Amino acid sequence: MKNLAVVILVFISFQLIAQHKTLYDFKAKTIDGEEFDFSGLKGRKVMIVNIATECSLAPQLNKLQELYEEYGGDDFEIIAFPCNDFGRQEPGTNAEVLEKCESKYNITFQLMEKIIIKGDSIHPVYNWLTESSENGVLDAKVTWNYQKFLIDKNGQVVESVAPIVGPKNNRIIEWLKE
Repeated sequence: MKNLAVVILVFISFQLIAQHKTLYDFKAKTIDGEEFDFSGLKGRKVMIVNIATECSLAPQLNKLQELYEEYGGDDFEIIAFPCNDFGRQEPGTNAEVLEKCESKYNITFQLMEKIIIKGDSIHPVYNWLTESSENGVLDAKVTWNYQKFLIDKNGQVVESVAPIVGPKNNRIIEWLKE
């Protein structure tokens, strides 16, 4: 009887784990308004970062671009979501954000449309990133602009990296090389 209870408990646990979403379950709009299906990223590591071009941390955009140039392509992608949720440091339109990212920072990685990443109107991707009940791994409150989320090749959240930690931090480089 005890063994049966253990088997049932293990089965239920696997069912609960299997119910968690992956990055591949989501779609979002690019900064140009096109639909972006995250399932197209299967097999790649992904870094998702919320950006604000008027933030004091905006020079991280240069480092993100360097990281993308060095590691991006078939194995790694950066997805940046502009947001105005912290200090109102991304007040521009999507077109203005795109212009600034291309002209000042020469960004070539994927820019998404401006979204809300906290509160009642949180974007579904960020709800998934920040809630263990959704991602099955961690709870990670976004504390400021340039918080980075690392997603493995299976679409699972691996880690949340604090905004102050630069994109070319040793931990991120080690993760990319794993």
